[in-house]
Amino acid sequence: MAYQEEYSAATEDPQTFWKQQASKIAWFKAPETILSHDENGIARWFADGELNTCYLAVDRHVELGLGEQVAIIYDSPVTGKKGKITFLQLQQQVSLFAGVLAKNGVAKGDRVVIYMPMIPEAVVAMLACARLGAIHSVVFGGFSASELAVRIDDASPKVVVSASCGIEVNRVIEYKPMVDEAINLATHSVERVVVLQRPECKASLQEGRDLDWQTAVQDAEPQTCTSVKATDPLYILYTSGTTGKPKGVVRDNGGHAVALNYSMKTIYNMSPGEVFWAASDVGWVVGHSYIVYGPLIYGCTTLVYEGKPVRTPDAGAFWRVVDEYKVNALFAAPTAFRAVRKEDPDANALANYSLDSLRCIFMAGERLDPPTYEWTTEKTGKPVVDHWWQTETGWAICANPTGLEALPVKAGSSTVPVPGFDVQILDSQGQRLGPNEQGAIAIKLPLPPSCLPTVWGDHERFVDGYLTTYPGYYCSGDGGYIDDDGYLFIMGRTDDVINVAGHRLSTGEMEEVLASHHAVAECSVIGVHDALKGEVPIGLTLLKDGINIDEEELQKELVAMIRKEIGPLACLKRSIIVPRLPKTRSGKILRKLLRQIADGQEVNIPSTIDDPSCVTEIQQVMNQRGLVKNS
Repeated sequence: MAYQEEYSAATEDPQTFWKQQASKIAWFKAPETILSHDENGIARWFADGELNTCYLAVDRHVELGLGEQVAIIYDSPVTGKKGKITFLQLQQQVSLFAGVLAKNGVAKGDRVVIYMPMIPEAVVAMLACARLGAIHSVVFGGFSASELAVRIDDASPKVVVSASCGIEVNRVIEYKPMVDEAINLATHSVERVVVLQRPECKASLQEGRDLDWQTAVQDAEPQTCTSVKATDPLYILYTSGTTGKPKGVVRDNGGHAVALNYSMKTIYNMSPGEVFWAASDVGWVVGHSYIVYGPLIYGCTTLVYEGKPVRTPDAGAFWRVVDEYKVNALFAAPTAFRAVRKEDPDANALANYSLDSLRCIFMAGERLDPPTYEWTTEKTGKPVVDHWWQTETGWAICANPTGLEALPVKAGSSTVPVPGFDVQILDSQGQRLGPNEQGAIAIKLPLPPSCLPTVWGDHERFVDGYLTTYPGYYCSGDGGYIDDDGYLFIMGRTDDVINVAGHRLSTGEMEEVLASHHAVAECSVIGVHDALKGEVPIGLTLLKDGINIDEEELQKELVAMIRKEIGPLACLKRSIIVPRLPKTRSGKILRKLLRQIADGQEVNIPSTIDDPSCVTEIQQVMNQRGLVKNS
């Protein structure tokens, strides 16, 4: 009943509930107004409160006598470097780099774009911005110059902070030439570029504009924490938009700090001083929330990992890190575990390591298919928690609240709404649907703390994109259903529902079936145009390493499985084997791109794609199989 009591309290009296949660962080000025609405009618939390996020994440722990506790563990299998930074050392580094920014004109409200690999200095740069009350916008290191230019123009930063290079498996990616090109492409004029020189690749610096990180820090004056309003922006994080122009999701300081602090115990069941590892990147919302701000605000040790789940050097990489640093909670995308499963189906590498310290594995970022869930629980012997959230919310909408009570797990479900989120399933008319009825997933307003109050520089886009479809609700863009026990099942984006001869079918359900085949490591089901039935599904499968099976034989088996599990209405009659699937850098399969290829449309390759060359491979395979319309 602990969860139900907490959820009811947050739903029935949100002001009292969030006032209690707000009292658990250190304010410069405690808020008296808990929930109010701004001039646009948008709910805002703790509007008259003042605080500083960097103070909460760093200085507060030093003041409490925890300066010698490790704040950051750095592990880089691609360079062989490892290190630990205490809270006291972090305070010194952040205050000095804040001095670099301040000396170069950065003040409260100014923007700074950070374009860096997964190294501790990226975290230092983020915290230094927060220390000054400046607004950072982290762009995933390695994004193209044109995409970086778009973000520079939108955020109009005074300073860009970068590194000379990023390091991937067997290659070094020079960042500085892309930064230079982006600044040339952008219409906004960047005043300064600060460059961290890495030994793997030295960058040339432009005299009068570029600064060497180490040299600049030596001449810097340490800065104290600037008090900001709870509603002042902490960061802008760009997410792909339907128009092609990325959306700048705005995150405020106060609600964000309160929500993340609350989530560290409620969702992840962490205690201060324990080791939390989000195997993500600071370029993504997971990296913002649970590499940087959540763990550090709560007083945990966080892990910055510059590597992959496989091939750095092998499929035992995750298990090695957990064992070496005694990680208590591991958070990664399902695609990471599918990659491990593909290369090491029997988890033989796990025999070399101990997972005794690990209490739970958390997955998010895309739908966790039951086969991946079952493989991970079976091989690790650890509970696996699927939770669902978005860049726009900054923390989980639905989860198994392990810090309140560990609820029974249902494979395929992200369990229950987190206290503060009133999640409902709506039909096309905005009417609430009953248990087990599939529809659009929406959240009744007001949204809880941490959720975006606007899109940077374009409030109309925020309203049109999220609040107009279902008045009184935030439209998530995802579809699914809630069962009789209140468990939410995410079936994919609403545009991943296909209409076959008048029957609305979820591609997610079909993917579940295909992924359960012993030979399949990963798969995607897309709907393609059909003159008779409107749409028909086709399956694209990726085989586990070491498995050889005839494509026609696999297709027969998969079609039979679909007919048995879903029924002949599904009409899945074609399935092909592909060498890889196009994904974003965070691991999401680009189904829209696959549909464009199959329908013979012009292919729009999104900026978030991990490797554009895979598009050509997919086009060739689908053409060879006769699956491309008018090809």
